[in-house]
Amino acid sequence: MSRHEARKKRKVRVRKKVSGTPARPRLSVFRSSKHIYAQLVDDLSERTLAAASSLDPELRGEEVTGKELARQVGHLLGKRALSNGIERVVFDRGGYKFHGQVAALAEGARDEGLAF
Repeated sequence: MSRHEARKKRKVRVRKKVSGTPARPRLSVFRSSKHIYAQLVDDLSERTLAAASSLDPELRGEEVTGKELARQVGHLLGKRALSNGIERVVFDRGGYKFHGQVAALAEGARDEGLAF
């Protein structure tokens, strides 16, 4: 089994337990080899409420990479969530281990005031 297939299996296992509601949306994380993406999803209405990524124009000119860039994406998502009136979320790590960039993104979102 490849690493990609193993991550997909873990993702399905996590998603069985984690679901987003309008009151408490799901903070979903995806990591590619170069970028990191995060979005707040209401699974009941199947809508994305807010999103941020390392490709955002606000972060595009930054010279930082890795964990620091992930932390900045978390800060940006936290600001966008609070401006939409979202304060509490459930965290969906997307089958990744909760360390490194994924943990840094979560920390950045918590710093902005998101509770999970």
